[in-house]
Amino acid sequence: MEYSHNDAELVRQPIGYWSRAASDAVVTRIRAVLAGIGTTQPQAWILGRIAGAEPPPTREAVTGVLSGYAVAGIDDLDEEIDSTIARGWVTQDPDGHLELTALGQDFSARVAETQAELWQERHRGISDEEYVITLKVLQRFVHNTGGQAWHQ
Repeated sequence: MEYSHNDAELVRQPIGYWSRAASDAVVTRIRAVLAGIGTTQPQAWILGRIAGAEPPPTREAVTGVLSGYAVAGIDDLDEEIDSTIARGWVTQDPDGHLELTALGQDFSARVAETQAELWQERHRGISDEEYVITLKVLQRFVHNTGGQAWHQ
């Protein structure tokens, strides 16, 4: 790969610019591919939280966990859950517990396979060691600037 600058110049490049550019590129790619199979990123998150959960999670439990992703531009997780129900992927019992339907299980498996392919695409040419170092460096930036970050 050809980099934008030599090492002496890269050390002076702004982390905010490059971390945002990476985030935008990754999210844009994920959302485009998921749209191509007929879903949204929040719906994929919802299906993933429900798939295999024992006991079946409540709507509040799913939105509580996923609310940390609100910074990703997701305003209404309840609307996204309603969409998964309307599409026949999820059912909700009177107590608010969510379960995948047979159609939802099949589609959730397709989403998981697609996400695994996207993971492989993103990580091409990047060792696990490089990836871990990158995440530790980004977490240190968050810590050093008094920021807060959360991920499951």
